[in-house]
Amino acid sequence: MVAKKLYRSKKDKRIAGVCGGIGEYFDVDPTLIRLLWIIFLLIGGSGLLAYIIAWIIIPENPKQ
Repeated sequence: MVAKKLYRSKKDKRIAGVCGGIGEYFDVDPTLIRLLWIIFLLIGGSGLLAYIIAWIIIPENPKQ
């Protein structure tokens, strides 16, 4: 069994590939993840800070 790793997506990216990478990791549509980020952004602004932190912490996928 191969462990899955979380990476930023190179092929499905709009800004930094964070939502695309999370979508690939959980096998869900990245558009759903993007909508959740927007909802978090509108409900107090924590979505922007979380996105920036994820952009810094999650490495880019070297295989794409």
